[in-house]
Amino acid sequence: MDKYEALKQYFGHTHFRPAQETLIDALMSGRDVLGVMPTGAGKSVCYQVPAMLLGGITLVVSPLISLMKDQVAGLRRSGLPAAFINSSLTVEQYREVLRRANDGRYKIIYIAPERLGTEAFLDFAMETPVSLVAVDEAHCVSQWGQDFRPSYLKIVSFVRALPERPALGAFTATATPEVKNDISRLLGLRDPLRVTTGFDRPNLYFEIAKPQSKVKYLQEFIANRAGESGIIYCATRRTVDSVCAELIRRGVPAARYHAGLEDDERRRSQEAFISGSVTVMVATNAFGMGIDKPNVRFVLHYNMPKNMESYYQEAGRAGRDGEPSDCVLMFSNDDIKTAELLIRSSGKNEELTERERRIVSRRDVERLDKITRYCEIESCLRAYMLGYFGEKSVKRCGNCGNCRRRRRFGFNVFR
Repeated sequence: MDKYEALKQYFGHTHFRPAQETLIDALMSGRDVLGVMPTGAGKSVCYQVPAMLLGGITLVVSPLISLMKDQVAGLRRSGLPAAFINSSLTVEQYREVLRRANDGRYKIIYIAPERLGTEAFLDFAMETPVSLVAVDEAHCVSQWGQDFRPSYLKIVSFVRALPERPALGAFTATATPEVKNDISRLLGLRDPLRVTTGFDRPNLYFEIAKPQSKVKYLQEFIANRAGESGIIYCATRRTVDSVCAELIRRGVPAARYHAGLEDDERRRSQEAFISGSVTVMVATNAFGMGIDKPNVRFVLHYNMPKNMESYYQEAGRAGRDGEPSDCVLMFSNDDIKTAELLIRSSGKNEELTERERRIVSRRDVERLDKITRYCEIESCLRAYMLGYFGEKSVKRCGNCGNCRRRRRFGFNVFR
């Protein structure tokens, strides 16, 4: 089987997307890579295809249990032997995964970074050939990143401890030039092939809305898009619950998703949204990673996110089929206060040392200032966003609310 046959058999595609083949070829040859590719660009294929073709096991380091479960479930449906290792497994389930992996039953194992240094897993890795280590959400290794996780710093020592060093691939959707350099240094990448596919998504229309009443704005926004698939992001679980209840009361087929719900409700909501029986998903940032729904026509942020990285990644879940789609952020001064509260609460992360907490908190405040400015500028929104990620662009894109100079509700340049 070659890479084209693997792509067709397991993923149903006949052609690779931009940059995928280049990154796959590098990993297949044993070279390290750093891939910065926007949401929907197909990062996972870059390590899943090599996983099927290389001789040993591929380890995918991933930060979220829900994301691991979704990815593994999707791979299994495609006939690709995969498993995950994280804190959701019992001791017996953990041992069973390792036993089956030793027997050659799996080609890909998703693993939480905290598990890499455990005695049982190190013993396993010393005896089982590891041909590739892929680091998903690689920005988590950087204190400059928006979601620093100290456990990611353990990856480099794990790789160095292996009897034979595998190829190492680092992937993320959002990274400033500073974070890219941090990823390369902190993961110990050796002469990596660095590929950034570009952050611009020309089919997406960006707009900032500042309504007097968010509830009324939402009602009219959804009414103008009846039957269309969309995601509404809210900053808190309470807001998710109230917004979803309001939509259902008005006859909109909506579902909710946040970390405070039972696993079964989250699973049902996700399945209903993907199948189309529910058209609107109301969620916190807990929803979206690993979800491949191409026909999302709008992403509406009911509240301002904490940083540009989160906004870009969440808004980027619209229009993955390349069709015109809307990304609207509703902004009010109260959003700044909510974001500041969330930053202060995240500063209580016990994984971090006191020094790390101060650094992360300071940089979180700096990122909050940047997205607040995005909401307040009168110049091109797309140019500001691309500049934030280190890309040059034209001064006027012609496809954002500021360039169009029309702020009346419901305006869509594609209609």
